[in-house]
Amino acid sequence: MHLIPQRCAHRPLAGGLVVPWVSLVHNDHPAFGSLHAERARTAFLGQLCQICGQPLEERCFLIMRPADAVRRQSPEPALHPECLPYTAAHCPMLNGAATHYRRSPVLASHPAGRPCTDPSCPCPSLSPEERDAARRGRPADRFEAWMIHTRRYRLVFAPTPPGLPTGISVDVPILRRRLLRAANLAPAQQQLLDLWHALMTGP
Repeated sequence: MHLIPQRCAHRPLAGGLVVPWVSLVHNDHPAFGSLHAERARTAFLGQLCQICGQPLEERCFLIMRPADAVRRQSPEPALHPECLPYTAAHCPMLNGAATHYRRSPVLASHPAGRPCTDPSCPCPSLSPEERDAARRGRPADRFEAWMIHTRRYRLVFAPTPPGLPTGISVDVPILRRRLLRAANLAPAQQQLLDLWHALMTGP
């Protein structure tokens, strides 16, 4: 069990777990796995850690899936090297506990699972989850953590609206790669994915 990093000592807890700085808090309940779009944008632009919310330092980690490697960008804000092990140990998608992506977006429901019918609730507009709609219910991907030097930190922006970052470029030297979890695939599928991954990323 990984202890809470010192950088996260100021963060609130839910169920004994650190609530990431970029997580959406819906009706006073954190929606783990759902990003608050404005906080994510602030983290991208300000070079902040998505977990503790503090500025990145010399090196940082980017969470990567095979599709992200193809697009050459990480779609989530970076993490401090100190915050990664705790996150990898406790996030069900990264530690292998979740075998599939959620079938429905968290922000469409209250934590109890009931649809959000409050017209004043900002939850639908606060999450960028619509970009992940194609993954809902699908087997979990392979996840890796790629380390880059923060001086190589470069954002990728959407054509519209202007100024909206879509991720962090990985067209930079990668200092280290760490496997967080393998894809939830049949053995033959996993072999093909491993071969593809080796061809894409090199030694």
